[in-house]
Amino acid sequence: MIAEKQYVWKWLLALLGTVILIITLLYSNFLARKLKENEEKNIYIFKEALKEINNLQFSDDLEDADEIYEQLNMNIALFDTIIRSFPLPIILEDENGVLEGQNFSGKENTDQIFLKSKKMEFLQSGQEAISGLSGQIYYFNSPLLRYIKLFPIVQTLLVTLFIGLGYFLFSTSRRAEQNRVWAGMAKETAHQLGTPISAILGWLEYLREKYKDSPEDLDIVQELHKDVDRLELVADRFSKIGSDPVLERSDIYEELDEVRAYIERRAPRKVIFDFKKPETPVFAMINKHLFAWVIENLMRNSLDAMDGKGKISCEISTTEDHIWIDLSDTGHGIPSNKFQSVFKPGYSTKKRGWGLGLSLAKRIIEEYHRGKIFVKGSKPYEQTTFTIRLKKA
Repeated sequence: MIAEKQYVWKWLLALLGTVILIITLLYSNFLARKLKENEEKNIYIFKEALKEINNLQFSDDLEDADEIYEQLNMNIALFDTIIRSFPLPIILEDENGVLEGQNFSGKENTDQIFLKSKKMEFLQSGQEAISGLSGQIYYFNSPLLRYIKLFPIVQTLLVTLFIGLGYFLFSTSRRAEQNRVWAGMAKETAHQLGTPISAILGWLEYLREKYKDSPEDLDIVQELHKDVDRLELVADRFSKIGSDPVLERSDIYEELDEVRAYIERRAPRKVIFDFKKPETPVFAMINKHLFAWVIENLMRNSLDAMDGKGKISCEISTTEDHIWIDLSDTGHGIPSNKFQSVFKPGYSTKKRGWGLGLSLAKRIIEEYHRGKIFVKGSKPYEQTTFTIRLKKA
């Protein structure tokens, strides 16, 4: 439940981004439609003006040659004024087929290859050219209309980038805050454990001196001392959370087998442990205390899932650069849709517990040991396997 609540804000952020995109698309489409209508109106006026000039050119009302010549010059000047003042891109084609562009960018106005391709584009669109005084005129929509149509795509990329950046910053901030809380809690726990452990050690020394002549009682004291040593180990583990652990080259099987021996002595008798030893020693750079904590957490989870009977097995394999540790059990299993969730803080199937064990295990393996831990597969009551990948030393 805690893990699910943590993702509510993500859906809200995605919803906000979707709303922004919808508004942007609607508004940009509105602008594009209005601009297109305005350009179509300009084109219509342009066509009508040229028609009027053409009609004036061939008017029968003018009989005097000078008047006809003067009227023709006026028509040409008017035609030139209309052409030069027209705001949209056009191509003028004279009687010899020479093309001249206007309102295109840079050298495109005189680039015959470009102008021919635009002319072909115009003709393929099914539009009809306008007849001018000395040739044909091809007209086009402005680049601005194309830019506005592309604007939703650009806006989508920007909003996606914004959401991604917001998610990254928020996640990083939250993760840093969690790290500070967990580190502080762990160190405080280690500090609080120190006082009673010291007191218990003192009492154990007293009991060892008192029962030095009683072997049976001394055996009990010795076992108590082992459990206190374990408490000291737990306190040491907690004290290392939040600080850079010291890594040392270690035999992986020996570390695994040491944890197995400790857990097996405290596990139900119907639980079988099968840890296969590799043919040759396999070494990796690890922090022994923290690595043992990970394995212990996994094995305790396996015991909880098997209800007092079953099998816990471990197999080590290697590739050229990595060591693969498969830790399996015959417990209840994990649904495939929960393979990722089990490592999230707060996830737990037990009535008691905070759901931090596997989250800490993932942090120890991936952040401190630069490795990888994941659920390899799961079949209920047959085999559930957690895999740890470490780099060879």
